[in-house]
This record gives sequence, structure tokens and C-alpha cells, in this order.
Amino acid sequence: MTGPSTDEETGPSLHVFLIAGEPSGDVLGARLMAALKRRHDGQIRFSGIGGPLMATEGLKSLYPLEDFAVMGLLEVLPHVMQIRKKIQALVARISADSPDVLVTIDAPGFSLRVSRQLKGQGPKLVHYVAPSVWAWKPWRARDIAGFLDCLLTLLPFEPPLFELHGLKSVFVGHPAVEARSGIAAPTTDTTDPLLCLLPGSRRGEVRRLLPVFRLAVARLSSDFPGLTCVLPSVPGVVDLVRAETQDWPVPLRVVEGAEEKREAIATSTVALAASGTVAVELAVAGLPAVIAYRINPLTAAIAKRLIKLRFVSLPNILLDREVQPERLQWDCTPEALADALRPLLSDQQARARQQEGYREVVKMLTPPGGLTPSEQAADSLLSLALSARGS
Repeated sequence: MTGPSTDEETGPSLHVFLIAGEPSGDVLGARLMAALKRRHDGQIRFSGIGGPLMATEGLKSLYPLEDFAVMGLLEVLPHVMQIRKKIQALVARISADSPDVLVTIDAPGFSLRVSRQLKGQGPKLVHYVAPSVWAWKPWRARDIAGFLDCLLTLLPFEPPLFELHGLKSVFVGHPAVEARSGIAAPTTDTTDPLLCLLPGSRRGEVRRLLPVFRLAVARLSSDFPGLTCVLPSVPGVVDLVRAETQDWPVPLRVVEGAEEKREAIATSTVALAASGTVAVELAVAGLPAVIAYRINPLTAAIAKRLIKLRFVSLPNILLDREVQPERLQWDCTPEALADALRPLLSDQQARARQQEGYREVVKMLTPPGGLTPSEQAADSLLSLALSARGS
């Protein structure tokens, strides 16, 4: 590694290489970058792969983020050779650039392959968002402990699973609690309810879920004549979303952008959402929700044999009870979704019960010490990088 440059007033500069593989990683990466700039007195330089939010913090992405937003066993197969070439190119680029730290953010199927090849080649290797070893493949904890230097976890029960194998692990808190403004009071006026639709940030998710969402909404429209919908989307799929919602059974607005998404969630009565990070975002915002998901049937059959969890929604996993109704795969039908949404649209007590569970979830996901998750993550990363320079 090349020696650090210094400035007498600001101290040593740092070069941080970041890799985010999907829109949720772009959010994490942007917040981490902002926190690093605030908390490091010296100059800091960023390079790597990210999306529009990381670009606003100064990252010029080497590849479009959308190139890596692929999920599912069969969905990934057509892209294997292209992804393998990008991994090799990234490893060569990182080796040549000699950053102080490589921070890979989620998307372990891609990002950890890069980190593994860089073990012992200079940069400290940090992964942000622990692989879900508690859900499946528990042996992965030992595997990644063999090449990572530090793991930043979102869940409070994760660090011991990796520290058992000697990997420094830090609970930094869940990013959804960072922008929270308090749990909303139960909605009492359901004369003209607003349903927030969140079909996912990947094209495959949108293609599978939006047709089912449409039929579920059509069923609800007769029971709730004033029903309207709002659908927050992201750049990589908004064109597909607009095409798929042209003939919607009730009035619908498609919005784009982080602030628009927050406003949509804050003003909605209930949400119908794809399983994922958004389930926690809804819990933090206090918006009652039904969680839905469909993947390739063969992928689902394999996953069912490998994953031994009662629930897929993180709030449900944390509480070990179904606070958010889940309708997954073969149970993800228009009838089932409409039946699960109906009481949340009409019954204030049903909404209040969900929100009470949400309060428990928020407490569990809030980091200690009064810092935000991005500040906790930035402090851990800086401590690792600067201690390595002093050793």
C-alpha cells in the first residue's frame, strides 16, 4: 500500500473504496460517506460502485448500480459470466488503487467474492450488513471470518454469531431508525384510504408482484369506493412500474425519490410491500402493512428446504410473532392479499396492534450511545483504518 498523504491542519487523508450492489446499499453507502466526511478531520477520498445517492456524496461509480441488482438462484445464472468478469476487473482496480479500506455493502453473493480475493493485499476489508447466517448456511460465519477484518451488523443478535469465529463485529443499528420522526398515531379516517404499494426495487420483483397487487386492489375497490394508491419507485424500475400501472383499477400516483417515498409512507393508511428492508422502514414509520413476495418457483422450492425460519419479515423475526401479515409465494394471491389488507383498512384496533409491535421493534434496532447507525458505522471504520496505519 502506498504511504498516506498528510496535511498539517487536517491530519492523514484516507482512501475508502465502496461497493454497493443494490438501491438499499446505495442508501447505506451515501449515509456512511456523509458520516465519514463529518467525523474524519482529514481529507477523505471515495471510489467504487454506487448509485445516485452515493454520487451526491462524491462517488463516481465505475459501473451502473443496476448491473448488479439481480436476486435469486435462477435469476443470477444468465449473468454469471458478466459478473465474474466484473469481479476480476474490480479486484485488479482495487489492488492498483491501494485504498486504506474496502467497504462492501450487502449483496454478499457479489461483494464478498471481491473481498475474498483481496485478503492480504493491503486494504482493510469491512462488510456492512451481515449475511443472514441465522436464517441459512450457518457455516458462512466461519467462512467470512477467514478473510474479513470487520463486520458491521444491523441486528443486535448478530455480532456473537461471527465473534465466535474470531471476526470483529459491531452492532451499528438499522438504517431505518436513522431518519425516523416517531411512530405515527393510528389513522382514524378511513373514508378515503390511501394504500401505499411497494413492489420492490428489482425488475424481477416488479414483474412478479405488480400484477398480483393490481388484482388485490381491484377486489378491495368495491369495499372501499374512495380507495386510492401511491407507489414510490426507484430509477432502475420506474419505467417498468409506469408501464405496468397504466390501467390501474383505482386512482394511482407513481412517485420517485427518497423524500417522495417518505411522504408517501407518512400520508398512507396501510401499505402492501415486497419483503425486504422496507418492512423495517414501515415499522419505524408506524404504517400498518401486509408483506408479500414471489420468486421463481424452483428457487422457492430450494429455499424452502434450506431456510428454517417461521417468518421472512424482520419485524416478525425479531418479535417471534406475526405483527405484519405475510403472504408469500403460493399464498401470495389476490384473494389472500385483499383479505389481509381489509381489516387494516377498516379496523383502527387492528392498525393499533401492529403499531404497538412496531414500537418494540424500533427499540431493538436502535444503536446504543445516542449515535445514528451511520455514525456508529463511520466510527468503527475510522478506528480500524487509523489503527492499521499506526501499527
